[in-house]
Amino acid sequence: MGYAATLPEAKADRHCPQSMIAELMEIADYISHMRTEIAALRANEMTRDRIPMAHEELGNVLEATAGATNTIMEAAEAMLALPDDAEYRANVEAQIYTIFEACAFQDITGQRIGKVVEALRNFELRLARFASAVRARDEGGVDPAEAERRERAERLILNGPQPNGPATAQDDIDALFA
Repeated sequence: MGYAATLPEAKADRHCPQSMIAELMEIADYISHMRTEIAALRANEMTRDRIPMAHEELGNVLEATAGATNTIMEAAEAMLALPDDAEYRANVEAQIYTIFEACAFQDITGQRIGKVVEALRNFELRLARFASAVRARDEGGVDPAEAERRERAERLILNGPQPNGPATAQDDIDALFA
């Protein structure tokens, strides 16, 4: 017999205050809601399918990018090594077409990265829904390790590409080397 079957008996009992019954009903509703939210996360699906897929896709992006980069570098080196003869232009054009073909990696990597972004967005939405359902609150304060990592990245200019374009204008960079 579950908890719900005992509640009507508790109502009949004059020693059990209404506020306690209401509180127990609220707890039961909360637990039921939590079960629904946990099920909606589909955590097993994420760990079994989505996260490994994201990992695999990123690995494929790295492979495709490395392969295309090597092909481009080899074609450029081959062009530099060409003899200056009557067939020079035809040989250079052949290597340039090889470079164009290798540059198609951008489309493939873009598709793969799009899949990873979608998987992460899905994970983020589910996690946000769950955090809202359980009324989760982050701990206060700043993680010292994270603060140190950010400070080091800023100090060593390890910020990577800037989301809204370069932080330093190209003209300023060119002026440094002039």
